[in-house]
Amino acid sequence: MFGFIKKSLQKTKDAIKEVVGIEKKEKLPRDLLEEALIEADIDYDLVEKIIDKLPNEVSKDRLKKELEKIFDVPENKFEINDKPYVILIIGVNGAGKTTTIAKLAYKFQQEGKSVILGAADTFRAAAIEQLSKWAEILDVPIIKTRQGHDPAAVTYDTIASAKAKGIDVALIDTAGRLHNKVNLQNELKKIVNVAKKAYVNAPHKILLVIDGTQGSSAINQAKVFNEVVGIDGIIVTKLDGTAKGGSLFSIVNELKIPIYYVGVGEKKEDLVEFDKNEFIEGILEGLYSE
Repeated sequence: MFGFIKKSLQKTKDAIKEVVGIEKKEKLPRDLLEEALIEADIDYDLVEKIIDKLPNEVSKDRLKKELEKIFDVPENKFEINDKPYVILIIGVNGAGKTTTIAKLAYKFQQEGKSVILGAADTFRAAAIEQLSKWAEILDVPIIKTRQGHDPAAVTYDTIASAKAKGIDVALIDTAGRLHNKVNLQNELKKIVNVAKKAYVNAPHKILLVIDGTQGSSAINQAKVFNEVVGIDGIIVTKLDGTAKGGSLFSIVNELKIPIYYVGVGEKKEDLVEFDKNEFIEGILEGLYSE
């Protein structure tokens, strides 16, 4: 699936070309470049910050240097040096959280790791059912309960089971109800605290799943989750379905958090490790001649 990040930016590149034209150029006027970056859904304040450092006529290499600075964040690598390695998956409903967990489970399986799933999104019966189906497809154990039960208890039982069975990775789903921040805050904080009681090093990573089609509006979601529990990394879904690919610059710039993966479809193997260099090149291809 090499090159998929560039392919997933096709709609974004098309939007950029509507601004700069299809005729390839070696340099772009600063005002035209500003308009194109805004069209790609890069936050206006960030565009201004980028543009202010550039000359009146901007080359591809000059712009590339400025864009690379935005991704000066921690590495997006897992170092699974503990067992069980507990990953908490958070995000609003509809972002593709449950399917993303299944893709992560498959990815770890391909690396020879054993996996257990925890269905701690007990707010939605559909989430429990969906994760249960994936557990069956992937042939991995799952810890679950009925809708409405305590998600922190599911978290504890998942980690305890992983410890007892010597499982390498525990992936735990959570509910993402942003309409009531207080409830979300209390629930997620409780889950994190209970995870630490189950295993002192847990959770090792907290990953936020965001819907790429929401563009820069996803920043506010990310801010809320980051304030509540802190985020170690981001997984972006549906990037190929949007012209708002530039929003990833805004999200990383705002939160200083790495993007780990990009979801590229509905199948279990449709999860690609995010490559910042490929992503930047993809954006630049919409602007400049080769």
